[in-house]
Amino acid sequence: MILTDSLNTQQQEAVLTTEGPLLILAGAGSGKTRVLTHRTAYLIEEKGVNPYHIMAITFTNKAAGEMRERIDRLVGYGSESIWVSTFHSTCVRILRRYIDRLGYDNNFTIYDADDQKTLMKDICKRLEIDTKLTKEKSFLAAISSAKDELIDPVEFETKAAGDYGKRRQAQVYREYQKALRQNNALDFDDLIMKTVELFRLDKEVLNAYQERFRYIMVDEYQDTNTAQFELIRLLASKYKNLCVVGDDDQSIYKFRGANIHNILNFENHFPEAKVIKLEQNYRSTQNILDAANSVIANNVQRKDKRLWTDQGPGDKITFEQLDTASEEADYVARDIARRVRKGQYSYKDCAVLYRTNAQSRLFEERFITGNIPYKIVGGVNFYSRKEVKDLLSYLKTIDNGRDDLAVKRIINVPKRGIGASTINKVSLYAAEQEMDFYSALCQAEQIPGLGRAAAKIKPFVIFVQAMKAKAKLRTVSELIQEIIETTGYVRELEAEDTDEARARIENIDELITKAVDYEQGAENPTLGGFLEEVALVADIDSLDEDSDYVILMTLHSAKGLEFPNVYLAGMEDGLFPSYMSITSDHATQEIEEERRLAYVGMTRAMNHLTITSAKVRMVRGQTQYGKVSRFVKEIPSELLAGQIYEEPSREEPMEQSTFKKALGDFRRVPVYTQVKNQRNFGSAQESHGGLSYQVGDRVRHFKFGDGVVTSIVSGGRDYEVTVDFDKAGTKKMFAAFAKLKKL
Repeated sequence: MILTDSLNTQQQEAVLTTEGPLLILAGAGSGKTRVLTHRTAYLIEEKGVNPYHIMAITFTNKAAGEMRERIDRLVGYGSESIWVSTFHSTCVRILRRYIDRLGYDNNFTIYDADDQKTLMKDICKRLEIDTKLTKEKSFLAAISSAKDELIDPVEFETKAAGDYGKRRQAQVYREYQKALRQNNALDFDDLIMKTVELFRLDKEVLNAYQERFRYIMVDEYQDTNTAQFELIRLLASKYKNLCVVGDDDQSIYKFRGANIHNILNFENHFPEAKVIKLEQNYRSTQNILDAANSVIANNVQRKDKRLWTDQGPGDKITFEQLDTASEEADYVARDIARRVRKGQYSYKDCAVLYRTNAQSRLFEERFITGNIPYKIVGGVNFYSRKEVKDLLSYLKTIDNGRDDLAVKRIINVPKRGIGASTINKVSLYAAEQEMDFYSALCQAEQIPGLGRAAAKIKPFVIFVQAMKAKAKLRTVSELIQEIIETTGYVRELEAEDTDEARARIENIDELITKAVDYEQGAENPTLGGFLEEVALVADIDSLDEDSDYVILMTLHSAKGLEFPNVYLAGMEDGLFPSYMSITSDHATQEIEEERRLAYVGMTRAMNHLTITSAKVRMVRGQTQYGKVSRFVKEIPSELLAGQIYEEPSREEPMEQSTFKKALGDFRRVPVYTQVKNQRNFGSAQESHGGLSYQVGDRVRHFKFGDGVVTSIVSGGRDYEVTVDFDKAGTKKMFAAFAKLKKL
């Protein structure tokens, strides 16, 4: 049969199984889209199914477009009758025709995120809710989660009994839905919830669509939420020709409402279901697959499968445990540059994957200074992120009030009731008086037509003036923290209580870390010097936007992609898996979700996978100790090139205890400062019981080999030793860990 000749045995079986419920467990890189498109063609050409009766549904417009294109190419004539669509697009088409049966007009409006926020502001104002304590976004997130679970306002209120916070959310939910109804509007979650409601209430409409969609295929089934599951269940309940394709091991969107039990319990919902496993991988080498298989096997909530390939074992997984996060970024940058120089890979073949957006900062800086072209996918460059630009604008205003752009950016952030009209009047006055915008603000009471707005400007000016005075006495990191505390910037984000807000707080913490990093490295740290250094590394527009660049992205953004050479960075307990997962009340489930994320990251690699971790990492300017991630330890040692060196054991996995408690203050000191310190080091060395070597001595390291000690700096209860190794290059390390032997 020509249609299935190019498929392996399991893929053929999936294509030929057309009747009844079918679960295709498609492992990473196993060719699931190929199976879906061939199955569609087989239904039409061999089984004589009218294309009109076939539906293929997925999550994103991009995925739907790619599937449509491949089906059109394979099927040809008649393929336009196949309904290839996303969940939301499907529901919009159905509701445009029948929502009047639920009491709405068919020309309903669909509210986007900005519309929702505007509506929620009105509701909070009407209900006299202080949005400084509870942000609009937190209410919207609670309502969205409820709709994902098909919980309406009445049920929500019933479940909220006895919980003041939940009762408040229930009240807001009820008013929000009432307002949407009055406006003849739906939000995105309503699109699915209202379609389910329509099907449940109107059997005539449900029957019409059951007759229309006699063969239903759902892609990425592991990502469905409860509402999407119910929608599909209702549509398929008559003919039961439902084929779902997914991989429970790649279910990583719980935070978006994905319910892994939809795929795990498929046979419970459809007892007559057939299950076919696609385990042959066409992407990665066997060593990479064996490592990924070994890690994911530790999850309890999963369906057993093991990926294999006929492409041979390939390279072992490189594991590098660096002393600091800075050294980790240095290592990755050097390794990419070396491999490109040798012609092993192009820049575009390389991807750096990490758990949190904030981790991109160090890699961006190293790539810029190393002239390595890069692009951040699914995110924004660190210094272009709103919260980072806001805080840098505060610092610029404090350092130099003549930067009009910086002042205008933060004059109403957080909100001070200073609107566009006021800003325009001040700008006009500044132009007339030939002065900068901030100087005009200082004379607000003299500006004609400003009226009461002048009183709102005055506290801002007083704040900036006070911070200008403090800038002479405070470090940059202290200044940032005082700005955050005084303005309530982080408190506002905490009040939102959303994943997006938490990611923005992590970016702010990383900016503080950058400031501390600068203070420890500069001979004479100043606010102006910090802003100058940031400007140099933030000048990303000067990079050649060529198609040949390294990709930087979070692990969540990487799903569905593949790269010849992958770096999985920050593999430490407390970072990945996250501290929140480890300490959660539902730690087992949370860590399993994190393990699936690690599995997704590992299976993005085609030819080579490098895993890196740091012994110490700065978080909010404080140096913290982290053990190698448990996920790395789950990889058999024979698959790793590189060893895991554990530090002295601790009771807690990566609690908030800092490395300072064990080793005293950790300081990164530049070479020119070290040279000055070395002259007086002898006496300090002797008074501390001493080391067996001094600056200039040749020493041996168990991993890096032989080298010359170039610097020894006291850090309290330990020494930071810099060694120029003959083969491994220059390394900084703590003496207690390095265990150097004098030659």
